[in-house]
Amino acid sequence: MPKAEQTVLVLQGGGALGAYQAGACEELAANRIEIDWVAGISIGAINAAILCGNPGETRLARLRAFWEEITSDLAFTPWIWGARPRSLYSEMAAAEVALAGAPGFFRPRPPLALWPFARHPALSFYDTAPLAATLNALVDFDYLNDSGPRLSVGATDIETGNFAYFDSAEMRLNARHIMASGALPPGFPPVEIDGHFYWDGGLVSNTPLQYVMQNAGSDALCIFQIDLFSARGEVPGDIADVQQREKDIRYSSRTRLTTDRYRHLHQLRAAAERLAAKLPAEMRADPDLALLREAGPDCPVTLVHLIHRKEGFEGLSKDYEFSRLSMTEHWAAGRADVGRTLAHKRWKGRKIGKDGLQVFDLGARTA
Repeated sequence: MPKAEQTVLVLQGGGALGAYQAGACEELAANRIEIDWVAGISIGAINAAILCGNPGETRLARLRAFWEEITSDLAFTPWIWGARPRSLYSEMAAAEVALAGAPGFFRPRPPLALWPFARHPALSFYDTAPLAATLNALVDFDYLNDSGPRLSVGATDIETGNFAYFDSAEMRLNARHIMASGALPPGFPPVEIDGHFYWDGGLVSNTPLQYVMQNAGSDALCIFQIDLFSARGEVPGDIADVQQREKDIRYSSRTRLTTDRYRHLHQLRAAAERLAAKLPAEMRADPDLALLREAGPDCPVTLVHLIHRKEGFEGLSKDYEFSRLSMTEHWAAGRADVGRTLAHKRWKGRKIGKDGLQVFDLGARTA
């Protein structure tokens, strides 16, 4: 890609489904697409930190090391195959994670730690100290802050309920910032940073797309938004489907709503520029016109949707089902969707730097 176009990854939260993002990143690297900026929330923040905290030659190996570590307790595969046994295997694997945790990620607290009459009762069911150790082992934070792609991670300020972003372009990041972005209650504990306490950014919004759009410069952007929950789905057939569909809707990032909003802002800005050109010079400094001319990003944007579609074996527990089998299948799905996108004739025929907003949703198997 030309240097005039910045490549941005936008990584949604979604727990175990984050292996889809890892596979997508592997396929982007295989196609020699270099990343300039990564914005993530929750598991997306963890993937993002590993990507930005390692040079290109070791980046994917570290990413795979993370996913193999957290799935190492469930590396076996079922000996009976078929749709129902596969689904049952996934639910049993998720139940084991709920009871025992995931290595290198989180572990259950002893029951007495949750006793409400204790002097300092725990604020979460799990302890994420293993994740801190894993991040410090797999992420070179000096490289991340000094040399790596820009990293932005979103979290929720517990006291204000507002979004907060930690951005390597503005501050030095460490493991606490990544863990704050993924501190989903009541499972994971809040993370304290400079006297403030944070929970998972997904409580406010599960995508950092708006942050990227609001902080874009004048260079053209090519944004790969890699989502783990699909806003679209079928009407549920039973109570388990109801719970799963509710989770998909709650955590989907409303990509099309955000896309429509920024397309409108691009059009508004372009219209304001055309209007300014028609006005006398003394009227072009009008503050109302200036406000309209600042609507939307001041750059051409290409937005690529890559959305994990529900696999047949997935159930309500899909975001904490950390089996090696499911991880490899999600990873492969991410690679395949990126491969389909980059091979599509519409992608190959796109105009780099075209004014306004170009949107591509080409990764689905039906594309």
